[in-house]
Amino acid sequence: MTTPVLVFDLDGTLLETMRDLTASLNHVLVEAGFEAIEPERVRKMLGAGVKVLMSRALEASKIEVTDEVLGPLLAKFIRYYEAHIADKTYAFPQALETVARMRDAGWKTAICTNKLEKLAKPLVRAMEMEHLFDAVVGGDTFSKNKPDAMPVFGAIDIAGGSRAGSIVIGDSKADISAARNAGLPVIAVDFGYTDIPVRELGPDVVISHYNQLEAAIKELSTENTPT
Repeated sequence: MTTPVLVFDLDGTLLETMRDLTASLNHVLVEAGFEAIEPERVRKMLGAGVKVLMSRALEASKIEVTDEVLGPLLAKFIRYYEAHIADKTYAFPQALETVARMRDAGWKTAICTNKLEKLAKPLVRAMEMEHLFDAVVGGDTFSKNKPDAMPVFGAIDIAGGSRAGSIVIGDSKADISAARNAGLPVIAVDFGYTDIPVRELGPDVVISHYNQLEAAIKELSTENTPT
């Protein structure tokens, strides 16, 4: 039997990246003559990729978002973030240990994020977690990103797993919608980045700590758990 895949989001699900994203965003905004944005406001802007993040930050600063304004700021953000990608980023408690345990139990694992692939893969390397994932898919790996099902299926296929029985784990509307569009069950963490509480978005299970993930997976996959 082909092994199903646990498909994880990255920012706000596996890793607490907000400090580095906020620092990078505010570096660019302040350098351009705009005001810095408080971290908790930035938290609600995350989840849809860096272009949307920068657009939301400009809108919050009452700045008209045009290609002429957005393009140069986005390029500066990416350059700065690449150089500071894991300065203050850390894995959520027991996240990586739980991933390792699920792999030992026979699951394949993959990352499917809306972060640009050229940022996602270096971050995974910087956090020394490459060995825990069979695939890393970014928001630009395919022609569509989450909430479309395409990157979820792509992550499963690259991981060499089975779409049937796979489960999505995420923290936002984009993750939950992508899972639904893929016809897959979804577990939501309630400590991530979303402007809408995940319980209101209708995931199959909500967890508040990684020590609850194994039981949630078992609940959703009684018939499909690898043996």
